[in-house]
Amino acid sequence: MIDVALLFGRIVFIALMYLFLFAAVRAGLGLVKGGAPAKGDKPMALLVTAGPAELRGVKVPLTGRVRIGRAPDLELVIADDFVSTHHAEIVSESGKPVLTDLGSTNGTVLNGRAVDRPTRLGEGDEIVLGTVHLKVGRL
Repeated sequence: MIDVALLFGRIVFIALMYLFLFAAVRAGLGLVKGGAPAKGDKPMALLVTAGPAELRGVKVPLTGRVRIGRAPDLELVIADDFVSTHHAEIVSESGKPVLTDLGSTNGTVLNGRAVDRPTRLGEGDEIVLGTVHLKVGRL
């Protein structure tokens, strides 16, 4: 009877070892993934699609706080009469960018709607500040 119990114990032990190795290899595959990073691994950014010629094509990473307006000390300075000195800001909350209008005179428009409270941004969103159009994308 003791031989049967020992044999059963060995079989269970070997099965658990195989399960452990399978789990370790499966977890390791994600860490050793080669090639280019996945699309979701790249940080989000703002791309200026329309506005002053010197700004078109500029990409601004959304990794920290990005303040937008005419003031020279901001992260994205836009020389446009329809953009306020401190127009809007984008901050990262839980890894997701959130757009806030800073009480601008002409307002901030997100996907055709005025922004009246902090609003989470997603890839493909379009922000309009005066005559400047910004698109949310990846670097």
